[in-house]
Amino acid sequence: MKKIFIAALMAAALANPAFAGDGLRVEHLGTAHSLVRIDAQSRYILLPVQDDAEDDRIVVVVDGRAEKTLHVRLAKTRVDFYVPLDITPWAGHNVVLSVHTSQGRATVREAKQDACWRNLRLSDTFDTTNREKYRPAYHHTPLYGWMNDPNGMFYKDGEWHLYFQANPYGSKWQNMTWGHSSSRDLVHWTHHPLAIEPDAHGTIFSGSCAIDHTGSVGVGKGAVIGMYTSCDASQTQSLVWSTDGGQTFEKYAANPVITLETEARDPNMFWDAKHGRWVMILAHALEKEMLIFNSPDLKQWTLASHFGKGLGAQDGVWECPDLFELPIEGEKESRWVLICNLNPGGPFGGSATQYFTGTFDGQTFVADTDATGTVPTKWLDFGKDHYATVSWSDAPNNRRTVVGWMSNWQYATEVPTMQFRSANTLPRDLKLFRAADGQLYCASKPSPELLAMRAAALKGSRSLSVGSTAKSVALPTANDGICEIALTLNANGADSVRVALANEAGEEVALVYDPAAHTLAVDRTRSGLVSFSADFPARTVSPTFETDGSVSLRIFVDRSSVEVFEADGRFVHTDLVFPTSPYTSLRLSSTGGKARVSSLAIYPLNI
Repeated sequence: MKKIFIAALMAAALANPAFAGDGLRVEHLGTAHSLVRIDAQSRYILLPVQDDAEDDRIVVVVDGRAEKTLHVRLAKTRVDFYVPLDITPWAGHNVVLSVHTSQGRATVREAKQDACWRNLRLSDTFDTTNREKYRPAYHHTPLYGWMNDPNGMFYKDGEWHLYFQANPYGSKWQNMTWGHSSSRDLVHWTHHPLAIEPDAHGTIFSGSCAIDHTGSVGVGKGAVIGMYTSCDASQTQSLVWSTDGGQTFEKYAANPVITLETEARDPNMFWDAKHGRWVMILAHALEKEMLIFNSPDLKQWTLASHFGKGLGAQDGVWECPDLFELPIEGEKESRWVLICNLNPGGPFGGSATQYFTGTFDGQTFVADTDATGTVPTKWLDFGKDHYATVSWSDAPNNRRTVVGWMSNWQYATEVPTMQFRSANTLPRDLKLFRAADGQLYCASKPSPELLAMRAAALKGSRSLSVGSTAKSVALPTANDGICEIALTLNANGADSVRVALANEAGEEVALVYDPAAHTLAVDRTRSGLVSFSADFPARTVSPTFETDGSVSLRIFVDRSSVEVFEADGRFVHTDLVFPTSPYTSLRLSSTGGKARVSSLAIYPLNI
């Protein structure tokens, strides 16, 4: 009787597997392994995610063959949001998801209680309507999911193409893929399908794109050529190309094209017209140096030189390089700039972007030195949230336009959003200037396209005297207070001048100009939500490069960021902020004497 009873239970279980929804059947094979059978035609299976769960491994099995593997934080006790898995490529085939959960349960009965099983759904649509208070209004963000480094940026036929490190199956780092967006004005972005997905060589790490104007790669003149790091057990470099303007890419059958015995990543390449060959700079990450390669066709590469051992900031790994030539403002000469992103080891903790100026002969980069013969460490941005900065290739009018990832690895996965995580910085155009110390520095000026966002300036004082009692000027209230503030501060002998963005809750972002020290400090320790990470509250300081006690600023305020530029880009602070309500006033004061705001304009932004 006992054997008959057990057999009956087993038959009932097989006949009535756990039911997830119309067209889906779940079969539990143990405490940490389940199958999801897809019995109906649909565009997506919607996967329920719990942001603080552990990653589960999902193998998509099509007609008995493993076609795709992804890692998803499947919901255990609650559903925070959904992510779509597009199943249309396998329409008409037998599709099964083999789910390996990372959090084992004592019994199968307990495993069946996980929230994911009763919340799986088939759907022909996926709702991307914004549900986030802190999603920026005018910075690029992914449509959903996680984003980090910008990748493969190029300009072609009036469009700026931006690829990026994306996790389409969650809002934390995983499943690295190239997402894709494009813009005609660097402000409004169109989202496109995923551009490059993982394959047998691994996930798709950072890289670059360029237009092959000579046809050297053999796939046609004008093709978009891409290089990226394939990451599995090792990091290798792979080649792709696109003949439809960057919408889809074909992978080179003989990938990878560069293999090394040590970890290297983030290839950035360009065509060297003077020598008729390609140049690539590759981050030798753990060695904290850059490798420079040459190639006639992007397939056969020769190592030409090394740069950086013991130079610059060395406290973290070197990543995401870029190399380009810029004219020197007011001079007839030019210099090369080598961008080297670093994590950790930034000037105020975590990740940041350093750069070197120098000469480049097509094979070797030689850095400039200061008066003592030392190669100085220079920073492209002095805020906490500016990383992985690289430039668009083939930008019009010889522009060198860059964008970065607006976050910091210290807390990027913990910021208070979930439907999406991370934005890009505003685009900046780079140029070189010579400062009073005789050194060359890189200025990052807001790209001119941003001027088109300005509405008519709010009425108010164009010039006012400020002292120890703060004067308050109202900020726009529309669109959660997004705006641009342009002002010039004249210290007039005062010890310091303070500018604060504040709200009624007492939260503020404070800027303090010190004319004697020639510095500007940005303090976000009381900016709003800051307790999600001990590394988030911060006060950062930059040189101002002025000598006359006067500084002009452009301050861009979005729903979750403040970017402070010297008007000509000679210094920049990029910082995330999460105020509980928008900043509604600009409060101006000084210490040690009267100062003057000689000009002030506040522009609401049209988006």
